[in-house]
Amino acid sequence: MIYGIGTDICDVRRIRASLARHGDRLAERVLAEAELATWRARSARWPERGVRYLATRFSAKEAFSKAIGLGMRMPMTWRACEVRNLPSGQPAIVLHGELAEWFAERGLRCHLSVTDESDYAASFCVVERICNPSMDLLHPP
Repeated sequence: MIYGIGTDICDVRRIRASLARHGDRLAERVLAEAELATWRARSARWPERGVRYLATRFSAKEAFSKAIGLGMRMPMTWRACEVRNLPSGQPAIVLHGELAEWFAERGLRCHLSVTDESDYAASFCVVERICNPSMDLLHPP
């Protein structure tokens, strides 16, 4: 059963401008540790690739926060939500701390799609509740 959906579009130019104005502060606030390491490596090799990486992660986390119905309020935080690529290349959400517990308590699963093209990065997220009769008694729709 679908628990929620979320979508987001991010202007890559806005991310680029923020990085130019404030340095790494945006990346350090938005990215989890593993994402931050990837961002730094990509930015060192090709700065534009780093900008796009940050924009897609920003967009994906916004879409996820909308799909779970919390927006950016506890237990949802930028760094508790991580976007990783599976070996196939498919993006996946990995949660940490209180957000991971909150998500698991509700028996939720996430499906994520991200894309970027010239000036925009966009994401679409579907969160579903895994069908489980005992969960239905604990957490009605």
